[in-house]
Amino acid sequence: MDTQAYMEALGRQARAASRQLAAASTDAKNRALRAMAAAVRAQRESLLAANARDLEAARAAGLDAALIDRLALTDKVIATMAEGLEQVAALPDPVGEITDMKRRPSGIQVGKMRVPLGVIGIIYESRPNVTADAAALCLKSGNAAILRGGKEALHSNQAIAACVRAGLAEAGLPESAVQVVETADRAAVGAMITMPEYVDVIVPRGGKGLIERISRDARVPVIKHLDGNCHVYVDDDADPAKVVPIVENAKTQRYAPCNTTESLVVARGVAQRFLPEIGRMLTGKGVEIRGCPKTLAILREAGIGQQHLREATEQDWREEYLAPIIAVKVVDGLDAAIEHINTYSSQHTEAIITENYSSAMRFLREVDSASVMVNASTRFADGFEYGLGAEIGISTDKIHARGPVGLEGLTSQKWIVFGNGEVRR
Repeated sequence: MDTQAYMEALGRQARAASRQLAAASTDAKNRALRAMAAAVRAQRESLLAANARDLEAARAAGLDAALIDRLALTDKVIATMAEGLEQVAALPDPVGEITDMKRRPSGIQVGKMRVPLGVIGIIYESRPNVTADAAALCLKSGNAAILRGGKEALHSNQAIAACVRAGLAEAGLPESAVQVVETADRAAVGAMITMPEYVDVIVPRGGKGLIERISRDARVPVIKHLDGNCHVYVDDDADPAKVVPIVENAKTQRYAPCNTTESLVVARGVAQRFLPEIGRMLTGKGVEIRGCPKTLAILREAGIGQQHLREATEQDWREEYLAPIIAVKVVDGLDAAIEHINTYSSQHTEAIITENYSSAMRFLREVDSASVMVNASTRFADGFEYGLGAEIGISTDKIHARGPVGLEGLTSQKWIVFGNGEVRR
């Protein structure tokens, strides 16, 4: 196969399909999504059989248990995929929404209309259910999609793609509206990210190495985040009843997601009060604490064993551990906390625990991250939890989409003008 020619062919088909999708009715898109869900349920056995081939190859290749777990399709995962397609069908359609209409002194009315981005290329690893999720969000937002999953999920992704095509056909929409790349050749990624004539935006979902490579080499705009070094700051005016539950959930509910807290910052005035209880909770769950000298002194005095403690290095303040490890820093107060977070954060999600309204508002205004929270766990930084229904990913960029990217994040706005014969004087 000539991979470059193949990808260009996908691009041409996607571009043509994107123009049809931009004009498609909400009803047609929803019918396609519901038909995809029905196909996923009807083809359960085929999906499991295709996934079994991928799992067998993954085990033979010696892939680690975590990757194999993400790769596996089960009855529950298949049911969740179908439900997700139906949930996206139930979401409001953002395309065509008109907002901010104002009448100007000249007599014209000026406003904005929400429109699709065009063709979205999505590059992802391991999880085959992303194929259905990405197809649903791109379709509902009026975008054509080119999906390139990992080679380890090739058979699973193609089986899901067949369900997607069936749903599109049943609704009378072009099957090329969602195309799943059929080759595992890595050159396909290089081609996709350098075809601005066919692809309008790239969304990478995977490890830091993949995203860095795509960000470096792409000639197409990229919606991305590299790290999730999220912080919780315990303020001088924190409510004692909220501190440990928020820190516990933010760090220990799950270790792998990008919205898990990796760094804890504590005001010096309350460190002696809160750190021992926080330390006992964390170490009781097997979390290693990498702390500043003040943190370690307080925790040792509280009887926390040296086997749970390490002195933090400069790199620890920047690290996304994705593991039961947390960096802990004692700072003088709010100013120092904001300075520390803005210096070391990956600009994903940060939270403050405080009952002081002025401190909370300063934290919201001055912390430069995609999501900033007051008295809540960073684990809420998620498209579903934000009421978006679902998300294509999370962006730490500052242009276009920022934070969880749902249907609205996969659209743009254009200016529209209504007149009644006005001419400019």
